[in-house]
Amino acid sequence: MPASDAPPAAAIFGCAGPVLNAAERAFFARVRPLGFILFARNIETPDQVRALVAELRASVGRADAPVLIDQEGGRVQRLRPPHWRKAPPGAAFAALAGRDKAAALEAVRLNFRLIGRELADLGIDVDCAPVLDVPVPGAHDVIGDRAYGLDPAQVAELGRACCDGLLDEGVLPVVKHIPGHGRAMVDSHLALPVVEAGRAELEAADFPPFRALADQPWGMTAHVVYKAIDADRPATTSARVIGEVIRGLIGFQGFLVSDDLSMKALGGSFEDRTRAALDAGCDAVLHCNGEMAEMEAVAAAMTPLDGIAEERLARAAKMKRVPQALDVADVSARIDGMLA
Repeated sequence: MPASDAPPAAAIFGCAGPVLNAAERAFFARVRPLGFILFARNIETPDQVRALVAELRASVGRADAPVLIDQEGGRVQRLRPPHWRKAPPGAAFAALAGRDKAAALEAVRLNFRLIGRELADLGIDVDCAPVLDVPVPGAHDVIGDRAYGLDPAQVAELGRACCDGLLDEGVLPVVKHIPGHGRAMVDSHLALPVVEAGRAELEAADFPPFRALADQPWGMTAHVVYKAIDADRPATTSARVIGEVIRGLIGFQGFLVSDDLSMKALGGSFEDRTRAALDAGCDAVLHCNGEMAEMEAVAAAMTPLDGIAEERLARAAKMKRVPQALDVADVSARIDGMLA
């Protein structure tokens, strides 16, 4: 099989800056990752981002290589003023839902149409949103105002409106963090959260938003241990959580990517983390910080995208819709008016 026809590697990588350096270009050409993810360090101007996106895709010889970003709104948005709109956090829409559910659903969908249009204009086609986690009192603020409220049904409804808004603009949403990060008492960027709640409690409060949106194209795992399901491994590296809960009880059949392997919630070498996540059932691993030594270690352990993952990826791509006319200034004003 010619190399160009072979499946890409089951990994998504970041890069160090606003342009690719020679080492990155050679690395990506050699290991052929599935796709890429952008962060604030990669963002300067619209033209620069478009050029970087094109260069990333050219490095692997695939014009359809997914390019991801975290553009939720609020404190988690990589594209910021003055070139891009400052979008509200999830909590703003949750507050509106408490007053007017219909207005909140409309506002979320329109908000993410605007976000989706900005992303599509840059060539970015996957947004790591919505957050479907349901926080509990006393939980770490890593989720906090990113959430769409404390009621699982409301989180699901507003989360679907987010997905619809992105899909309207031809951008794929990523539901996160499956099967739920809302009970974490520590930030998984810095330490491993361990959830003590029983299975019944998780099934009643944490899993429902993900079950309601199990038809979405992409999902991202949580670096969280659920003692009632697998006391030894976080969801990302737990075959039991992925097989029994994410693919089973929740019924998610979309493309499943790990949360960032470089987060401190995970232990062991990057080779070990990569093998563990792929062996557990992640379709691809995500490595975000652009550190070449770490990326080389991930590459040493990653495998080609398997046939089932390729099918999930292709099915996800078909969910994109053809964008319709949108008056950006008018829609932005409508959102502001509803939230006021």
